[in-house]
Amino acid sequence: MAEPIANEETAPRQANKRGAARLAAVQALYQMDVAGAGVLEIAAEYESFRLGKEVDGAQYREADAQWFRTIISGVVAEQRTIDPVIRQALTDDWPLSRLDSTLRAILRAGVWELMKRNDVPVPVIVSEYIDIAKAFYTEDEPKLVNAVLDRVAKRVRTESKGSA
Repeated sequence: MAEPIANEETAPRQANKRGAARLAAVQALYQMDVAGAGVLEIAAEYESFRLGKEVDGAQYREADAQWFRTIISGVVAEQRTIDPVIRQALTDDWPLSRLDSTLRAILRAGVWELMKRNDVPVPVIVSEYIDIAKAFYTEDEPKLVNAVLDRVAKRVRTESKGSA
């Protein structure tokens, strides 16, 4: 099945919707981590009340709801596999437990995509999650996200050959 080639107008819109879905997924994973909420509950809340909606005076961007659901359900289903991969990519003085919940959510979502979505190029995944880190942090965290995702990409994506 050949997909139609996106023209210049449609390509950025899809990326924006996927980028918004990634950001919402990180927020949802954070919320599940700190509040102990389940995937179905969080997915329903975000799709009904957040994605593309106005919340407390802030307008959420329209997001690819399917991509959002795929990320959060994938991360939850694969967390026992993802966390050791992240641990191996961190330095010995930075155990996964030392990272705050937001940073863990960013890394889990990014690593899940690197491991399970071979259809998405490594540079796209890495840059999207660095941008998300920049939305939450102003210090060294975006560099940490870059380093961890780059290390993971080199291990799990044989076709990347260091081009992350």
